[in-house]
Amino acid sequence: MIALQVFCMYHVYKNKSNYYWYFVFFFIPLIGSIIYLFTNVFNRKDINVIAQEITTVINPTRKIKALEKELDFSNTFQNKINLADVHLENKDFENAIIFYEKALEANFKNDPHTLNKLIHCYYKTSNFDKVIEYANKINLDKNFKESLYFYGLSLEQKEQFTEAEFQLRKIDKRFSNYPERLEFSKYLIRRNKKEDSKEILTEIISEITSMTKANSKKYRNIFIEAEKILNELQSF
Repeated sequence: MIALQVFCMYHVYKNKSNYYWYFVFFFIPLIGSIIYLFTNVFNRKDINVIAQEITTVINPTRKIKALEKELDFSNTFQNKINLADVHLENKDFENAIIFYEKALEANFKNDPHTLNKLIHCYYKTSNFDKVIEYANKINLDKNFKESLYFYGLSLEQKEQFTEAEFQLRKIDKRFSNYPERLEFSKYLIRRNKKEDSKEILTEIISEITSMTKANSKKYRNIFIEAEKILNELQSF
């Protein structure tokens, strides 16, 4: 709230707005600052975007129905993708798959971005064969590194352990990919490679410890779980 007040006061000063805003910020800081933002900072386009986002959160089916009408009117690749993307945002993976698959028809069957989104959806629905099939159609190393995680764990499910570890090791990058690296450490435990797991967990804990307070707070749950698993490994 203090940061918001400071920003609004600076905006008043810089734009030579009416001085009474300073009193508004002082007596009703939060409400006054919000009113100032909407009346003096955001333009009409910004407000419309915010209103649409709020409406979508409150009534997510409204956006879906609008996109379904657009698709009925014009059965294009992009309209199918738009509808699938909304289903993906809502974690409705089954419906997202339907429309991504439809988008792949005709001239777009090898579209890499659509295939990558399907990798995500098929993993979430435990269709590991499809994850592996589509992962082999695109260059994950070059363009879609975030999907290596889904690919590696799918390979594990199909008992392709050597290839699974090879793919999962690609996500073990310092100061990044903390949830994925934590899961990789668990994979190594499942494969009875406890020393390798300890090494990754120790690195995760060390990296988070060295962060600023704000960043370390962001990864607090990862830190707690990594420390717990490491302590359990060391107790044996």
